[in-house]
Amino acid sequence: MSTLYRVDSSVQGDRSVTREITDELERAWSAALPGGVVSRRDLVTTPLSPAAWTDALAAREADEPTPDQQAALGLAADLAGEMLAADAIVIGAPLYNWGVSGHIKCWIDMLWADPRFAPRTYPLTGKPITLITSCGGGTSPGAPQHGWDHSVPYLLHTFGTVFGGEVTHIDNQLALADHSPAMAHLREKAVELRAQNRTTARETGTTLAELAA
Repeated sequence: MSTLYRVDSSVQGDRSVTREITDELERAWSAALPGGVVSRRDLVTTPLSPAAWTDALAAREADEPTPDQQAALGLAADLAGEMLAADAIVIGAPLYNWGVSGHIKCWIDMLWADPRFAPRTYPLTGKPITLITSCGGGTSPGAPQHGWDHSVPYLLHTFGTVFGGEVTHIDNQLALADHSPAMAHLREKAVELRAQNRTTARETGTTLAELAA
């Protein structure tokens, strides 16, 4: 039975752009593969504690790990197992304060704590991973804040270069155009970009389902 593993990290709830676009991909996957399973991890509703990562690291060096350390190792194993068991992965990761969110960072750190994700193991080699990102303004070449995005390069490097996944990136910029008077002149462009990304997400979901069938 084929599985799509969905990871969300936006704190915006129903207003979230990454959740909206990820919804499109999930619906397309399910429509094209009715027997498929969608497994989910919401890093906001079930957040991971940085203390768990500390305990997981300490447990690897301890002769007799404490109960907290043992639990942290078990959690790291569960998180790694969820990734490895999936046929395809979709990750929603908005830009916060010009960097990756704490929710995503702690999750990635916990993956590293599992031996199957150790350096140079490339545990996700060949696995399709769709990375759906968003930012309030614009960080593409020519934009006033070009180069300020310190999240997407890190995520692409982690899931592609380091973990070995086959990464497709769907990037939604200008997400705050509807709410910012200073961005009023960009609202039409923002609507266009969002519509294009929803279409890309649907096409990607359908393709992933066909590959998994």
